[in-house]
Amino acid sequence: MTPAALARRAFLLSSAAALSGCSALSALSGATAELDVYELRAPAGGPVAARPLDRHLIVEVPTTAGALDTDRIMIRPNALQAQYLPDARWGEPVPVMVQTLMLRSFENTQGLRYVGRRPVGPGGDYALITEISDFQAEVAGEGASIRLRLTARLVREADARIVASRTFSAGAEAAGTDTIVVVEAFDRAVAGLMRDVTGWVMASLGVRLGNA
Repeated sequence: MTPAALARRAFLLSSAAALSGCSALSALSGATAELDVYELRAPAGGPVAARPLDRHLIVEVPTTAGALDTDRIMIRPNALQAQYLPDARWGEPVPVMVQTLMLRSFENTQGLRYVGRRPVGPGGDYALITEISDFQAEVAGEGASIRLRLTARLVREADARIVASRTFSAGAEAAGTDTIVVVEAFDRAVAGLMRDVTGWVMASLGVRLGNA
């Protein structure tokens, strides 16, 4: 087991217990292929590096509680209840989708020699280990508030040392609860979250970003 894998196991043991008592507007065991599929976008046109740093970054699949480990779009009518939009799903399960968004965001900066889901060769230089604690819409009057929260740890592969750790939050408001309105609000919130995570990782690795 690599040092980053050992650090990831320790991180998992310190994570919060899975959410319990969640229900769904429509059963998760149903035919999700019949639902409309939505995808979120990594922010484009942001700052890029003058030249890439000769470092490899492995972005691991985020961990999360059970209610979020699905491709369904969560909406909370209250703080204690988890439901899902009945007519829609994400293109990937939430953890994999967030991993994909981070990969695209890092690649857009052109700041590192290699960014991937798996190392090239025996190992990478650094691993990004994350946990998603919030990725949902919360009903607020006639609309909804998007709440995203992610804890990130940057681990040096050589000795499994955590070189940086931070928790990120982002949000956006949806004027209504129609699916497309909620998804567009998710898209705005994710753009802000990805910009913050990307800037922090690049700074932690010593990559200077300028204007695109």
